[in-house]
Amino acid sequence: MVRFGLTVVRHGETRYNKDKILQGQGVDEPLSATGFRQADAAGVFLSNVKFTHVFSSDLLRAKQTCAAILGKNKFCRDLEVKYDARLRERVRERARDFFEFLCQLAVGLEQKEPGASSRSSGTPKEQFVFPWTNHCSEGEPSSEGGESSKLLLDANILVVSHGAYMRNWIGYFVSDLNCTLPANLTKSQLSSVSPNTGVSHFVVKLENGSLSKPEIACVCLNQDSHLVDVGAECVASKVF
Repeated sequence: MVRFGLTVVRHGETRYNKDKILQGQGVDEPLSATGFRQADAAGVFLSNVKFTHVFSSDLLRAKQTCAAILGKNKFCRDLEVKYDARLRERVRERARDFFEFLCQLAVGLEQKEPGASSRSSGTPKEQFVFPWTNHCSEGEPSSEGGESSKLLLDANILVVSHGAYMRNWIGYFVSDLNCTLPANLTKSQLSSVSPNTGVSHFVVKLENGSLSKPEIACVCLNQDSHLVDVGAECVASKVF
């Protein structure tokens, strides 16, 4: 079985977000001062999470958010970021295609060295510690060791993207792949756009390395507790 963690973060606030103006792909707006503070706060929240791969939209606001998150990380400051234009497109098929790409990546790591992923860093499969248990309605699914905040994973992937893209991705997970959700998640929370630097975390299982029927568990959706002290408006606005 192949299992990987997937953490998805929306970019920080831009001037257009603050004014509730739709940006779209044609506007490459940088982060605002608040956006940089949000990105730093997300980085602190994720500072103890050891990622094996990092992907970001190629738009500036996502790049700056990703750089801030890695800059606060204790393990991944020098990890190479792959910038991908597919992560800025709001077409649902693009979300599906990129998820399948990530599944193929995880399966490829397992096939290179069965039972111990070689990964880009050359380290074996290991337990990864997550901050979710103190911030989400449900803890991480139990690991073999019985600790709720640890999992044995083949890969642990960070993706920094955009609100509309993330909503399409979650819609695909739930509608097409029957993703399991936290018990107290409401329909309005499920359909809402993530706040700037909102964090969602999923655990993906591929039985026998098969890409046809991935099992996805949503551990945390649009978590924004790290923004409490930022002083930003944490209400998700309907802008890209």
